[in-house]
Amino acid sequence: MNKFLENNTLSLRAPEPEDLEVLYKWENDTDIWQYGTAISPYSKFILKQYIADAQTDIFQSKQLRFMIVLQKTNDVVGTIDLYDFDAINSRCGVGIYIDSEHRQKKLATQALSILQNYAFNFLRINQLYALIPRKNKASLRLFQSSGFSKSGILKQWISTQDTFEDAIIVQKTKSN
Repeated sequence: MNKFLENNTLSLRAPEPEDLEVLYKWENDTDIWQYGTAISPYSKFILKQYIADAQTDIFQSKQLRFMIVLQKTNDVVGTIDLYDFDAINSRCGVGIYIDSEHRQKKLATQALSILQNYAFNFLRINQLYALIPRKNKASLRLFQSSGFSKSGILKQWISTQDTFEDAIIVQKTKSN
């Protein structure tokens, strides 16, 4: 077992060409665009290029995307990302997505635990953080149950269809 990128249930791996269809489905789900930076659909061509060009060196690309895979079936159930890596200050943002068919099974909790182990003990990152829309209670519960603490609120940080929404900052350092 790769102690940094898996447990008995899940493994985290780099995106592969066979992930194209599932990434196309998830990236074009307009219900989740409000939680990221997407403003238009992604083509399969663009996603193929993304997969082909994906960097596995966080120090160069400042980000890493992992596919969350069930060990028993090899089914891809979500993604988890490290983004906005800051090597000087040793911190990185975390984003996670679990397919709607696989939610409420503690898979996000497990994937986040695996990612924390990798980030803190292999990459030696000191701090992870997430920006969570105030109304995304499930995400806030996930991060808080995984040892992240609320550290602030960014007022009117996220643009929604009709207004702007606050974002809650949660953080976890290697030492806590």
